[in-house]
Amino acid sequence: MTWYMGIDIGSAYSKGVIILNTEVASFSVTSSGANFRETAEKTRQELLQKLKLSPGDITATVATGTGAGNVQFASQKMSDMICTARGINIVFPNARTVIDIAGQSTKVLRIDTQGMVTNFSVSEKCAAGSGRFLQIVANVLRVELEEVGPLSLKSKKPVAFTTGCAVFGESEAVSRVSEGFSKEDILAGVHQALANKVSVLVDRVGLEMECSISGGGGLNVGLIKSLEEKLGIRLLVPPEPQMVNALGAAIMAEERVARREP
Repeated sequence: MTWYMGIDIGSAYSKGVIILNTEVASFSVTSSGANFRETAEKTRQELLQKLKLSPGDITATVATGTGAGNVQFASQKMSDMICTARGINIVFPNARTVIDIAGQSTKVLRIDTQGMVTNFSVSEKCAAGSGRFLQIVANVLRVELEEVGPLSLKSKKPVAFTTGCAVFGESEAVSRVSEGFSKEDILAGVHQALANKVSVLVDRVGLEMECSISGGGGLNVGLIKSLEEKLGIRLLVPPEPQMVNALGAAIMAEERVARREP
């Protein structure tokens, strides 16, 4: 049997996938921590242990993400944009637009039938355009990140956020708490603010259906609802949104060997 591995070292979480005949055989998600090199090795060991494999059983490994350069055992490093496109193409072959919401940035991609990027737009460096903004506000409200989405769905009147900066957004969230606004309404307001920023990126590349979401943002039901309402569409949501980039990396490893690239 021929196994391939994809490792995605993100700023907040690291993901790994082992595939066999393009099918996911093993999947792992762990906190990235401060040492990307150690995290990469930990992720590899978890993937191998689940299948009772050794490092020598893996034919090729492709790394992607913020810390890809720290994955010493990788055969190759590739852009997360390319891996996102290839991963979504495997999960949703009909997807032509991808909204990737990660910890430090948000990307909107247009892809073709082969999972190749034809156009893209990336959020500015400010964290207000990424999942980090949600983490900041969740800390202010003392809400666990996994509770943010379900809690926001209880909102009756979302709070309008007037700032486009994460730093001022944090201050604004503190002010709203002191003014007596509920956690539900504040979180729903943050989701709407993020949806507004994403819609700008979508407009830049042009929306083509079907449209999918990937990254940690795909785990947030409240954010998905806000995006769907803002864009007027129904998003395709992968069973494991965080896995998409690592899956794409593993697919690229398999294709690289098939092409007999060095």
